[in-house]
Amino acid sequence: MSPAGYPIPRAAYIHVPFCAHRCGYCDFTLIARRDDLIDDYLRALEIDLDRLKGRPVIDTLFFGGGTPTHLSAEQLRRLTKIVLGHFQLADGYEFSVEANPAGLDDAKIAALADAGVNRVSLGVQSFDAEILVRLERDHRRRDIVSAVEHLLESIGNVSVDLIFGVPGQTLANWKGTLTQAIKLRPTHISTYGLTFEKGTQFWNRLNKGELRQASEELERSMYAAAMDQLSDAEYVQYEISNFARPGFVCRHNEVYWRGLPYFGFGPGAARYINGSRQINHRSVSTWLKRVFADDSPIGEIDELSAEDGARELLVLLLRRCEGASKQEFQQQTGFDIDELAREAVDCYTGCGLLEETDTHIRLTREGRFVADTVFVDLL
Repeated sequence: MSPAGYPIPRAAYIHVPFCAHRCGYCDFTLIARRDDLIDDYLRALEIDLDRLKGRPVIDTLFFGGGTPTHLSAEQLRRLTKIVLGHFQLADGYEFSVEANPAGLDDAKIAALADAGVNRVSLGVQSFDAEILVRLERDHRRRDIVSAVEHLLESIGNVSVDLIFGVPGQTLANWKGTLTQAIKLRPTHISTYGLTFEKGTQFWNRLNKGELRQASEELERSMYAAAMDQLSDAEYVQYEISNFARPGFVCRHNEVYWRGLPYFGFGPGAARYINGSRQINHRSVSTWLKRVFADDSPIGEIDELSAEDGARELLVLLLRRCEGASKQEFQQQTGFDIDELAREAVDCYTGCGLLEETDTHIRLTREGRFVADTVFVDLL
């Protein structure tokens, strides 16, 4: 336990903000076409990690971005050496890295495998060339197939990310993408509905009438197709957007959904430590300047009240198909679900969006289609 009585994090997230270019729908913290800053980033990351006390033991480690594999093989080796010099991986660890199918060559895969990476999350999004162009992705089907096959051989645990609801995408096209993903037999598949985040190019184009959102009816049909096809292919849905073959759930993401503490390093990275959620500056240049000046890289601190924290945890737990254990929720937060949300729970169980047993509350299949609506009334 930490001095304040909070559990010490057993998970760490490292944000690698570099990309070849920014896709029109992306609102993540990243910097494109500035590879000249990679060496500065690696030096700053090591300086920031030096502030850790000791060398914490962690069960899960996740490199996200950006595109971590945009780095060269030599830079990836430097990155993993720096991070693993500051954290100890526990027995049975999960070490995940996000990757782009384009440019993922044998040297980069070898660098990941040699460092002990045992899970790769691949940003596939689609197998259809026209959809990939629309999403401004720089890979094609042949890159996906090659990357998945090589990763399964070298690392073994491969997750594939897919996007539905793309302007112009049909239900038949989406079903075809699911079929092609299943044929490659990755261990894990994530499906996300396209969102138009304010400030992105897609948001601006939507408001100019250059893009049209998929209808709610079409998005619903696409999500239903994902649940049905993946279930038929023996992928178990364990969270609203995530499906895994038995034994291959993403343990790092489970840390977030269960409200457990975690370390976070790099520009825009979040951490949850001692009951406080902190977010680093999103600007890569600001983050670099502050770290090199020995200032705190933290740009935002979110101190939730006990009740607000409990409500947020309830929503996170309900993202998981297992739902929220009443007993564990009370032990973790000090609140009874009845105290917080009895009226909303009764309302949504009555209309078939939630189901309740003596021990758990969870979303029904129907509830997963409108989860955001349910969650608003629980917060």
